[in-house]
Amino acid sequence: MKKLLLASALTLSALSFAQVQWKNTRFGVTAGLNYSRVANAHNPSGPRYTFQGGALALIPVGKANQFYIQPEVLYYGAGETGKDKDAKGKDGYDAVYGNNYLSVPLYFKGYFSESESEFFGMIGPRFNFLLNQNVKDVPADRPYYDPDVIDPARPTVNGKAKSFNWGLGLGVGYSFKRQLEVAVKYDLGFSDTYPGLAKEKGGTDKKKSEQVLALTLSYIFK
Repeated sequence: MKKLLLASALTLSALSFAQVQWKNTRFGVTAGLNYSRVANAHNPSGPRYTFQGGALALIPVGKANQFYIQPEVLYYGAGETGKDKDAKGKDGYDAVYGNNYLSVPLYFKGYFSESESEFFGMIGPRFNFLLNQNVKDVPADRPYYDPDVIDPARPTVNGKAKSFNWGLGLGVGYSFKRQLEVAVKYDLGFSDTYPGLAKEKGGTDKKKSEQVLALTLSYIFK
């Protein structure tokens, strides 16, 4: 699956590069709210609500006013918490497993028509570089969830997040006069966010993949 996605992206890039209208590039700012989870990582496990924000470029592909490449550079909050609805009052419910990234998505973006105000779709890879982890209130019986703690009983197990991960981003949205845009985006992580937790006794060796659902608002300068 990963190889197919990579091959498709490279093919698309090769076919479109010659048609890129660099001189007509526009720039903008973007911000949004993130709802993030990490599969198979912590217990209890619940969502983390955080945010993203940064800059974007809108680079035309071809002469039609319809297809674009949209790279972004963002501060990007992800990770999860312990707020499982079935774990209220239990040890670890107030835990935070925050991962904060410098994130660089590279979208191929298509408007549904050449109209100034129109819906659009976007797809492309996202590359995340870890800036820091904000971890607190971990369960007493799982101190190794904290990346700064070594549990003598489990010295090879740790909750340190991987310094680099990547995934696939998908999104749909609406553009008002090609300036003010609102979008819903979903990012599916392909990397193992917490490889050290694969050795957790009683846990699972399944990949700890990070997923983020976001609502974003962007403004693109003329």
